[in-house]
Amino acid sequence: MIKRRPPRLRPIFDSYPAPLFFVTACTFNRQLFPSLLDVHRAFVEYCARAESFNIAVGRYVIMPNHIHFFVRGAHDFTLSDWMKGVKRGIANRFTSIGKEFKWQPGFFDHLLRNDESYGKKWNYVRQNPVRANLVVNADDWPHAGEIVYIDRA
Repeated sequence: MIKRRPPRLRPIFDSYPAPLFFVTACTFNRQLFPSLLDVHRAFVEYCARAESFNIAVGRYVIMPNHIHFFVRGAHDFTLSDWMKGVKRGIANRFTSIGKEFKWQPGFFDHLLRNDESYGKKWNYVRQNPVRANLVVNADDWPHAGEIVYIDRA
């Protein structure tokens, strides 16, 4: 079954700027990524190419078994279709080097409604490596960044 927006909401969505989503995708059974460096490279490459399709990926944090990021597309952007591509691109990176890897089906997404929620959500997410005792300072985590500057929700 495909999750879709109710048709009565189309006029409401069309009256606002393109939506900004906060997305989390997890590995199957929370297994560790075979290589954080390979995930990071594949993610950045895929998201950089997305710009040519009018899709902007902003800030992101890649953890050992999941990814958090912010993404914005035009009003006709279908997040679920795009996520299939992200997941496939990362999984293919591992297949190409002979490592098996699976994603958890689906993903979590949250539509951000205002600038404050964007800032709060980012400040919380960027601290994940600190809370997981991977680094002392969030700025020291090498698997985080920003692909396209997005200044507001």
